[in-house]
Amino acid sequence: MLEMKANHLAVKQQEVWQVKVGREEQLNATLQALIIKRDQLKAELKANTSLQNLRTLLDKTNAPCERDVEDMENGSENSQTLLLMARHTQLKDLLHAHHLIGGYNVLLTKGKGVCVSIATAYEGLYLETYNLEINLQCKIRISRHNIPPFIPLETMVKQGNMQTDIRAFLDTLSQYLNAYVGRRQQLHLVKEIHNSVQVMESNALCTILVLMFTVPGEKARAALCTLEYNDHTQCLPTRVLIESEDTALASSPQWKKDQALLLETPVHRALVTLKKKGSIA
Repeated sequence: MLEMKANHLAVKQQEVWQVKVGREEQLNATLQALIIKRDQLKAELKANTSLQNLRTLLDKTNAPCERDVEDMENGSENSQTLLLMARHTQLKDLLHAHHLIGGYNVLLTKGKGVCVSIATAYEGLYLETYNLEINLQCKIRISRHNIPPFIPLETMVKQGNMQTDIRAFLDTLSQYLNAYVGRRQQLHLVKEIHNSVQVMESNALCTILVLMFTVPGEKARAALCTLEYNDHTQCLPTRVLIESEDTALASSPQWKKDQALLLETPVHRALVTLKKKGSIA
């Protein structure tokens, strides 16, 4: 009986000890979790304080430098975040300057000159980028460029006052280039989308476009449509003519409406509308 009581007491003590050890482990785990949480809160508080200091510094200077940020948070966990904030502010300043000069990318070149890049786009699609290397030593002049030869660059330099208002010169040149790539892109889309429309003639500047299509009716007949772009700063034609064996076609009310559509809508989209209306096959 004594041996049984002793064994029972030993088992009881073992169970109590295990419960005690488990409780201690649980308390230690809770303590460690609380310590980690405390450290995280301290780090967040320090980061928030540092960020507030940085914002105050940026508001005062408007020109932060990475060296100041490194000195402020050297060796801390949040130094990378602070550097990213400083870099973000610098990029905002660059974008502001980019906006002030009209959206052109300007890079310094060897000597006293800059390289201006003019990007072109049509209907949200970025196309070619053209570059001008401008010498600024005594008199502003263009040293090198890759502007297409049919763009009247020399005429624009002579007519415009590039010496005193280079922004206006760049704006005019950008209009010419964007209008040119827009007309060229329309020609490309006409060839790609409209199998029933044949491009009979076009020039390098894409200011003349002659299309041949079929006009449906009791007797289908072919017609030549000529689009003239006399304003080289625009993507829309200034004159639309039609030639056909049916002489009455050019003076018909339907063609007058189609002519107005071609004058007001890019040609590749106007042809889609004309086909849906049944004006062309």
